[in-house]
Amino acid sequence: MSSIVVHTVRQTEKPKLKKPPMFRVIILNDDYTPMDFVVQVLMDFFYHSEETAQRLMMDIHRKGSAICGIYPKDIAESKVIQVEAHCRKHGHPLCCMYEQHDES
Repeated sequence: MSSIVVHTVRQTEKPKLKKPPMFRVIILNDDYTPMDFVVQVLMDFFYHSEETAQRLMMDIHRKGSAICGIYPKDIAESKVIQVEAHCRKHGHPLCCMYEQHDES
């Protein structure tokens, strides 16, 4: 007959967990996609109110781009893929990208 030995490990400190890096999703301006389509994208994919979507659309139009949301990397990447697929499906060249967000 064999005997089983059980060891107990006691943790004295809580491990310090790092927050995952966050990424901002940015929509880039183009000269072809209608403004109302951009507003709808901002509402449908980034869940902005119509007022906020209008403001962001004007930032995209005037400044060349705007941050639409800040997410963990996998979600940011998915948003870019979904938005660009939706735009192509509707015949618009609207592009977006994601980049690491510095929280400083």
